Amino acid sequence: MRGANERQTERARGLRQSDNEAEALLWSEPRGRRLNGFKFVRQVPIGRYYADFACRDERLVVEVDGSQHQIGSGDERRDAFMITNGWSVLRFWNTDVFNDRAAVLETIVAVLEKRMVGAMRSADLTFIPGRRDESGVEIGVSVRPSP
Repeated sequence: MRGANERQTERARGLRQSDNEAEALLWSEPRGRRLNGFKFVRQVPIGRYYADFACRDERLVVEVDGSQHQIGSGDERRDAFMITNGWSVLRFWNTDVFNDRAAVLETIVAVLEKRMVGAMRSADLTFIPGRRDESGVEIGVSVRPSP
């Protein structure tokens, strides 16, 4: 009988092999520490969820979403779980990756380098600061496309 870790590893492998086009395109940048030296992994299990990309050192999850994530996809529950467990979450639309990958990458780097810390709302993106611990350190951030 297989253990839970084995099943998670097998599922993560399957998800890596079935990346959508936008995920595959974006992955070409952060892999191999190419994004300002930050190490990312793909399809990492966090609780019962799998993150498209994660920087474990900075506890940052990056999600690349298609239109199926617009209504009732459970992303809020998923984000809340990750934030509660100390992860920050960045969400981008597939079209953002295709049309302006440089801006997507700059946003990721801005969060990693702690240059993006306040609330921000625009036509394409909403940035919601997460909780801070008793010393004022940010322990969870959710950035998701505006509806």
